[in-house]
Amino acid sequence: MADHQVVTNDEWLDARKELLAKEKEFTRLRDELSRQRRELPWEAVAKEYVFDGPSGKQTLADLFDGRSQLVVYHFMFDPEDDEGCASCSFWADNFDPIVVHLNARDVTMVAVSRAPLEKLEAYNLVPKGRDEENRRPHWVRRHDEYASR
Repeated sequence: MADHQVVTNDEWLDARKELLAKEKEFTRLRDELSRQRRELPWEAVAKEYVFDGPSGKQTLADLFDGRSQLVVYHFMFDPEDDEGCASCSFWADNFDPIVVHLNARDVTMVAVSRAPLEKLEAYNLVPKGRDEENRRPHWVRRHDEYASR
């Protein structure tokens, strides 16, 4: 690290306190922004979205799997590719322990990709067996006409 400032303990404490005040203000602003986001009106979904899943066609409502909330992770996997996005793969490797906690809080998590279901299964993204379904997100294929926004 070239030319990094080295200071005394007292100077460091003063600088740290100044930064801490900014961090606390940032936290308050983020909390307020989050509150405003939660208060946004909900949008009625008029379109009938259909996804390809391991057990066949599923509607958006089906993806909720009986729970009141749905978290959708867009896993970038182009239909022409043989592998998914490296960053998405990193995050997906860590989904298993999260899903248990989400399910306990009335939340279903699904991962959605554009790749055909056969490629997702070959990439080992679609869980096999009842035990794994309770701790892994459900993976489905979205169709190209469902543009992200």
